[in-house]
Amino acid sequence: MPGIPDVLACDDAGNFHFIELKATTGNVVDLRPHQVAWLSNHAMASVWVLVRKVATKTQPQKIYLYHGGDAMDLKMVGLKVEPAYYSEGDFDWNLIMDLISPTKSHTIL
Repeated sequence: MPGIPDVLACDDAGNFHFIELKATTGNVVDLRPHQVAWLSNHAMASVWVLVRKVATKTQPQKIYLYHGGDAMDLKMVGLKVEPAYYSEGDFDWNLIMDLISPTKSHTIL
């Protein structure tokens, strides 16, 4: 079905979490209209957009995590939208997963 996010994760409690993965070299996040619709229509659930800004010669790689309810703003304004999580270089994947699924602790190997 068009628009369903790239990753479906299930935590220890059996709760599902949907994560759309995007990469960008600038500030534009290329969400397609059907992706924006799906994320917006399911904003009451655990739906997320994880954006990787590719490293350049002068800037390190960056990671941004947005709630799905921010999809329209993210499409229109890009990375200027306030993220739920932001980091440069080294990322705390356990913190990212705790934000996505706050009911359980996670270990990313």
